[in-house]
Amino acid sequence: MRTVVVTGPPRADLATVDALAAHGAATVHEAIGRTGFLGAHLRPTHLGSRIGGTAVTVLAWPGDNLMIHVAVEQCGPGDILVVTTTSPSTDGMFGELFATALRHRGVRGLVTNAGVRDIAELHAMGFPVWSAAVSAQGTVKATAGAVNVPITIGGQVVRPGDAIVADDDGVVCVARENVAEALSASDARAAKEEATRAAFRDGELGLDRYGLRAMLPGLGLVYEPYEAP
Repeated sequence: MRTVVVTGPPRADLATVDALAAHGAATVHEAIGRTGFLGAHLRPTHLGSRIGGTAVTVLAWPGDNLMIHVAVEQCGPGDILVVTTTSPSTDGMFGELFATALRHRGVRGLVTNAGVRDIAELHAMGFPVWSAAVSAQGTVKATAGAVNVPITIGGQVVRPGDAIVADDDGVVCVARENVAEALSASDARAAKEEATRAAFRDGELGLDRYGLRAMLPGLGLVYEPYEAP
């Protein structure tokens, strides 16, 4: 692994990312062809947050949060810190003190494939976190890793400056050069869903609106009247 800090990477346009985030993770994921989802193992430490921002990426060693300290300096307004480790780790690598430092720099939240702690304090300060684990287990600060290099979480590549959309449904990454296209697709999907919502309010069935009824016989599904035994 190359130990490096890349400074000043390009970032997705933040206004476009904000508009994209308003649609939520599930809509964006569907709109961009069901890609970019970082996995169901990443869960919010508390419900009710919906954020978007640009990724500052961290590759750290398991049980070692040195590179998070290094990464804080590279963060700015509108960023989301995205952290993974070189091998699986559930240690509590991030807590309230890190959140305080990041909030001062305008960072909007944290996504990590490892563990976090200080959950009550994070909740009280309203700092959004998505993690793979919660653990009181502490860490060391001993081994160099990398900041602002491509990392992989849940089989998805996250590059510095990519757009991150996160809410109660999970976390989605959109490549920074595709953010405008993703917003257009998400706008179209949201409009389509609103039309469907109105149809369902009027009593239309999904079987008919989605053209599902015609495919049922081909799947071997039959309807039979009830017969009393």
